[in-house]
Amino acid sequence: MDVFTLHRGTAPLLVSLPHDGSDLPPGLVPRLTEAAQRVPDTDWHVGRLYEFARGLGASILRARFSRYVIDLNRPPDDVSLYPGQNTTGLCPLHRFDGGPVYRDGQQPSVEEIVERVQFFWRPYHDALADEIARLHAQHGHVVLWEGHSIRGELPWLFEGVLPDLNLGTAAGASCTPALQARLQAVLERQQDYTWVVNGRFKGGYITRHYGLPAQGIEAVQLELAQRTYMDEDSFDYLPERAGRLQARLRELLECCL
Repeated sequence: MDVFTLHRGTAPLLVSLPHDGSDLPPGLVPRLTEAAQRVPDTDWHVGRLYEFARGLGASILRARFSRYVIDLNRPPDDVSLYPGQNTTGLCPLHRFDGGPVYRDGQQPSVEEIVERVQFFWRPYHDALADEIARLHAQHGHVVLWEGHSIRGELPWLFEGVLPDLNLGTAAGASCTPALQARLQAVLERQQDYTWVVNGRFKGGYITRHYGLPAQGIEAVQLELAQRTYMDEDSFDYLPERAGRLQARLRELLECCL
């Protein structure tokens, strides 16, 4: 079963999209609540949004299956990335609005979670690690760009309205100060979007685990408020709005090259 797609580029840049997928295995669908069957917590259209990165020479890794199957940006032992805050886990039981993912009695067992790690989580991370190693071997350095998006207002997860652009570098641990400064300079000189660095979203497991700047492997996460490129209620992609955003995304990715 193909659980991801990988475009291999030539530049020292890998765009990882672990929540781009919305597929559900057929046997899982009837176990989900009606609201969860719409997979509302998908990072909708981020694959389309970042398609331009091919022209920059970037590699692009995209997940096929929904985070409701397994969250590829969580550690396999399911240790919380945000202790003390509401969050979702390796095999989420709650949606981002706090509602249940599963119908009563249909939650995955420990054994099922182990199987999902084996069949869905592990192949994506093997591909991620292999592509990082390939690009690092060719160039001596590589930047891993974690592309994410989320609804801009989710009281169960955070207060108020999320900034448009949320850059995360694990509080400066996952990339060099120089790269963070270049990225922040792009954000500072534009006035179209609100932004924050290392705010509510500092970087998930992938950013924290793979970012090893001392070894020439830098990792950055960008969490987009979905209103910047789509309709958050219908999930429709808005090309004009997305085009404006892509201009800024291009500037950010160019800083990584």
